[in-house]
Amino acid sequence: MYDWANSVHALVIVSSIFPVYFSATILKAYGSPMMEFMGWTIKSSVLFSYTVSLAFLVTAAIIPICTAIADNTGTKLRFMKFFCYLGAVSCLLLYFFTKETISWSIVLFGMSLVGWSGSIVFYDSYLPEIATEDRFDRISAKGFSMGYLGSVLLLLFNLSMILAPSAYGITDKAMPARISFLSVGIWWMAFAQIPFKYLPKVAPRANRGRYFLDGFRELRKVYQHIQKQPYLFKFLMAFFVYTMGLRTVMYVATIFGASELRLPSDSLIITVLLIQLVGIVGSFTFAWLSSKIGNIFALMVGVFVWIGICMGAYYTTEAMEFYILACTVGMVMGGIQSLSRATYAKLIPEGVEDVASYFSFYDVTEKLAIVTGTFVYGLVEQVTGSMRNSILALLVIFVLGMILLYQLPSQTRYQYEFTEE
Repeated sequence: MYDWANSVHALVIVSSIFPVYFSATILKAYGSPMMEFMGWTIKSSVLFSYTVSLAFLVTAAIIPICTAIADNTGTKLRFMKFFCYLGAVSCLLLYFFTKETISWSIVLFGMSLVGWSGSIVFYDSYLPEIATEDRFDRISAKGFSMGYLGSVLLLLFNLSMILAPSAYGITDKAMPARISFLSVGIWWMAFAQIPFKYLPKVAPRANRGRYFLDGFRELRKVYQHIQKQPYLFKFLMAFFVYTMGLRTVMYVATIFGASELRLPSDSLIITVLLIQLVGIVGSFTFAWLSSKIGNIFALMVGVFVWIGICMGAYYTTEAMEFYILACTVGMVMGGIQSLSRATYAKLIPEGVEDVASYFSFYDVTEKLAIVTGTFVYGLVEQVTGSMRNSILALLVIFVLGMILLYQLPSQTRYQYEFTEE
């Protein structure tokens, strides 16, 4: 149900309505994609990529401290709530996004990303506590599917306002999008109360203090243990690389369609809606595929498809080609994410007490991958002036991810002995 609650942020704010509204507002305010931000002249699509990079860099920096406090005091759920409300309130405040408040709205967008990504760290760490290993793949896939379904329902409502504002008595063309941002914050906070009520409480560890240092010590300790687990270490290397490409595509796809292909706003939003619907099937397809050929081989299939997506995107010039690519993205997007989370949960050594610290390491790895991927994408576009060259950079990243995955055996279950040092 937390997937159901928070996925509206990924769909409405990150992937569909906000990027379209953002681009349109910049054009209205400046007459071109170039804009002023805190005394810096920059292309709006590049600023979008850099904002995502900075938000996830901030998350990666503060999460070790937060997980250390959560482990020592048994307040994991409290931290999950804090980041949830930070993200949701930021979305509520985006209601005031106009051409007069562009700079502040970009900051709010970044804060919403920090809130979303921070809450996911603690959310992910609950998986081993609420399900047995034989159910990891299916439970993880079910979470992503619930997220797709919930976010689609809210997007349909928002899309109806955008396409037929008069039916709601709305005359201001910008108002439907702003109401959409408001609805995300309300939806997110409201449905989050269900998991907040039912998720188990975690017993505190001995309170050692020095939380700032403890958080990074825990990460170093986890890293030292991971180095002794060859499969786990190699998997995280591969995960870091292919996540650089995967999550970057998720964050910039709509901007690419709006800026490079000049697709109309309603077409872009409908395309994202289609991705979510296909993604429901994709999540369960990859869970089924992993049961037949193993987790690693299933992930390799997904990464191979992403390589094809990047090749197709580089040559895409027509709307129909973009829509076909979007459907393909939907099939592999959630499937790889859910399977990656389940694979990592299986690889965590048995007997580990600090599960939150292990998932903190996983999520910090993911956040740094997003930082690197979105920064590289934005930098290549800024230097070369073309998003298509950025797509080629992502293609190279996916190929490297495939090579790293190939070094792992495709087993669906891994057992390790774990001894606390």
